[in-house]
Amino acid sequence: MSIITVENLGKVYPVAIKEAGITGTLRHFWRRAYRSIVAVQDISFQIDAGEIVGFLGPNGAGKTTTLKMLTGLIHPSTGRVRVAGHIPFRRESSFLQKITLVMGQKQQLIWDLPAMDSLRINAAVYGISDKIFQSRLGELSEMLALKDKLDQPVRKLSLGERMKAELLAALLHRPQVLFMDEPTLGLDINAQASVREFLRHYNQEYGASIILTSHYMADITALCDRVLLIYEGRLIYDGSLDGLLEKFAPYREVRVELAHPLSETETERIESLQAYSDFTAIDGQFVRFLVQRDTLTKTVSRILAEQEVIDLTVSDPPIEEIIGKVFRSGNVNLDTQA
Repeated sequence: MSIITVENLGKVYPVAIKEAGITGTLRHFWRRAYRSIVAVQDISFQIDAGEIVGFLGPNGAGKTTTLKMLTGLIHPSTGRVRVAGHIPFRRESSFLQKITLVMGQKQQLIWDLPAMDSLRINAAVYGISDKIFQSRLGELSEMLALKDKLDQPVRKLSLGERMKAELLAALLHRPQVLFMDEPTLGLDINAQASVREFLRHYNQEYGASIILTSHYMADITALCDRVLLIYEGRLIYDGSLDGLLEKFAPYREVRVELAHPLSETETERIESLQAYSDFTAIDGQFVRFLVQRDTLTKTVSRILAEQEVIDLTVSDPPIEEIIGKVFRSGNVNLDTQA
């Protein structure tokens, strides 16, 4: 059963045009002209209850704008959207009880007060009784390993502890749909892993649906079986992570250990290695290549025939590297949507 339905959703922002100088300022004041900036255009998808879906795309692609439309923070220009049976921009109380939005670069906790004070305020806002508040507080703080931190001022918590406290505050009313915009932003590796494990546990325990955006691809690969890929405001892929690699980045990673290390002065030898693929990383006697799948056998054969090799392995490259390469090269077909 779909808990989120999006049909032909779009958002266009009118932006005022102002010419330089006094004449431009006066003209801007009396007869203002506008141009339209298309942030999101004609996207459609459905998300079922209990799904964890990754939402990917480069900066400025329209991810956060889409999340803001799904949570009702901004009104769509075109299309229709329903979340948990509600039209988000109406901001009905019953709708707000069913969703939450966590943004890694913004905080809702009061900086100079203990986290517990902010949690009590949230409980009052959502009409949570003291008995239920204590029960959920104990359960979530146990899951997040925060029990002994909630009486400390928020400013004295580590970044990871603050993020966990933000999650606790956002989930106190037990929402059905979680919108997570960069929830591990700036956290160290251990804190990132802890937040991922909590989200996985919360999803399994309560069947909540989660839409997750992140620049840390480890968040996506650890939590999401399905991803949505947005580019220049358009949804260009909806499917599995493996399918994403096959569709947009048909590469394999070839790692080679050479018999003799390379020095920066061996220009001719370095150029011979760089000729095997568009991407080559050299570190002493270790070399990495990204090779198109359809030329893999031929390329590996050439390397083995032309270089002194101790060891060679072939594997799938890190997904963040592949997606980054696709967007940097502009190798995205906007005319096909999976």
